[in-house]
Amino acid sequence: MKINYYPDTDSLYIDFSERSSADSFEVSEGVVIDYDADGNIVGIDIDNATSKLELKELILNKLPLKTQKLSA
Repeated sequence: MKINYYPDTDSLYIDFSERSSADSFEVSEGVVIDYDADGNIVGIDIDNATSKLELKELILNKLPLKTQKLSA
C-alpha cells in the first residue's frame, strides 16, 4: 500500500494494489474509488485533501508490515 500526497493539486491517493484501475466511482464530492477488472478496490483518490483529512499525523497500529518506508 502506498499513500501519496500531491501538494500542487492538494490531492491524496491511497494505492492498495499494483493492479490497474478498470473502473472508478465517485462516492462523494471529490472522493473517487478505483476498482480493478475483478471489482476489487485498488485505490482511493481524494481531492482537496487538506480540507477533508487530518494530514498532520499518520499513525499505524498493528499492521502486519514486512517493509516500512518513510520519505518526505
